[in-house]
Parts: sequence; structure tokens; C-alpha cells
Amino acid sequence: MKSVIEGSVYVVRDNIDTDQIIPAQYLNLVPTIAEEYEKLGSYAMCGLPNSLYPARYVAEGKLDSEHAIIIAGRNFGCGSSREHAPIALGSASCRVVLAESFARIFFRNSVATGELYPCECADRLCDVFKTGDRVSVDLDAATVTDLATGKTYGFKPLGDVRPVVDAGGLFNYARQSGMIAARA
Repeated sequence: MKSVIEGSVYVVRDNIDTDQIIPAQYLNLVPTIAEEYEKLGSYAMCGLPNSLYPARYVAEGKLDSEHAIIIAGRNFGCGSSREHAPIALGSASCRVVLAESFARIFFRNSVATGELYPCECADRLCDVFKTGDRVSVDLDAATVTDLATGKTYGFKPLGDVRPVVDAGGLFNYARQSGMIAARA
């Protein structure tokens, strides 16, 4: 997997829950069916209140977001344990979520599905960046660089999580490493 991901950021604040990431009415979409997986992405982050987030993560009528990176505050992905949340973000072309902290179940679902890299930052980046800013995330160096200013911030290295996400999720990683038999 590519170790440097560049792109536009979408900035949210604290306590973004899984209902805001993917509202319950879209949980009937089955991610293992290609056209439903694609449609799931079009609804990513649509549960955010318009009053606080007037710019939508996925533009109306689009399937993918122009923002490959989400920057969040504390407790990103709190709420119910739906694995559809990281899947919807991944389907919408999100590759990385940089947050001050994650709800444990969202972090684990991100890794298990292999949809995106959940990177925990020491700095409150949601106070530094605004939606549309461009950054470069270096997964090997565990840094995010503001492409306009050149200023760099660190995040916790992904460690043993990284190869699982690189492989595309827990089952792919287990197959590739010989823990379970490869599909026939």
C-alpha cells in the first residue's frame, strides 16, 4: 500500500457518532454487493447537521468525496458498533481519518474492514485545519504536513495495525499470512 496519501481534508469536531457517519436508514445496503457498496459511500457523513457542516462530505448526486482525509476531534466514531461506518467512508474514497481519539469499536472496525487508516494525533488538528486544506499524510513517518505552510504534525504510529489495513482487512491479512487457507 502507498505510504504517502495526499489530498483535501474534511474537518469535523468532537463526538462524531456512527449515526452521523452513516444514518440507520442506509444500513440495509449490503457492502458485499458492488453496487450497494458504491451507493453506501454516497451517504457517508450525511447525518451531520447542516447547521454545523454546510459543506457536505459527498456532494449531492456524487458517489465519492473530494476529501481523501478526514480530520476530527475527540471520540470519532462513537455510538453503535456498525461496521458500515468505516465501510461507507472507504466507499466514498476516504483513505485516512486523523483524530484526537477514536471510539474503540470504530477503530477496530476500520482495521478489520481495511477501509481506512485510523490515525490518532497528539495535536488538536481540527482547530488547525479547515475543510478544503490540502495535506500529505506519511504513514511510514507518522506525520501529516500542511501543504500550504509546510508545517508538520505527528500521530501515533499504526504499528501492527498497518499491515492489516494494507492487506485490505483482517480476513485478507489472515489469508496472506497463512493464518487461514486462501480461497479456492
